[in-house]
Amino acid sequence: MFDQTGSRRWMHFQSALQLAIQRSARKWTFEDFAECFPLYVEEEKNAASVTFNIISDFIEKQDRDDITTLFEKYGVQGNIDILHNIVTEAKARKEKGEISKDVWREDLQPRGAVCARTIPVLETEAARLRETLAQLEDENRHLQTQLEENIKTKDEADIRTLDLLQKLEDTYTQWEKLPMDAIEDWTVQTANALKSSNPH
Repeated sequence: MFDQTGSRRWMHFQSALQLAIQRSARKWTFEDFAECFPLYVEEEKNAASVTFNIISDFIEKQDRDDITTLFEKYGVQGNIDILHNIVTEAKARKEKGEISKDVWREDLQPRGAVCARTIPVLETEAARLRETLAQLEDENRHLQTQLEENIKTKDEADIRTLDLLQKLEDTYTQWEKLPMDAIEDWTVQTANALKSSNPH
């Protein structure tokens, strides 16, 4: 956790945090320890001192490890570096005389500076998303029109198919009504007539 990379603001923050961790781990003194374990301190003064230091070191290490885990989980260093960049850029714009909502002022709260930088980015992203949505809606309308045309074509094909099937059914019904014996006699007569007219 305590490295030398990152913004100046992060360096100050982690130095202050390191000091706070050390103070909290060493807040209880050897005298406090002796009050808790008087017999042990009286019999083993040197060992008690070593034990006290080991416990204090353990508390400090545990606090540091817990804070490191927490900071990694929430990206604290990255967020503090972003805040530092925002404040630094706002101060630079103020010195140049640029007027905007996030120009550095003594009374400017970090939240206000972040909002002033973030809102334009979000507005740009919202505009991009609206444009994408409009394109998708246009594509959907085109696909809807195409789908309706396909459905209409299919319905027309179904109607034609039903019409043809009905005609076929009617033809078959008429065919069934024809006298088959007469047709067979006519077929035989026609075949014989063709044979007699074409002897080869």
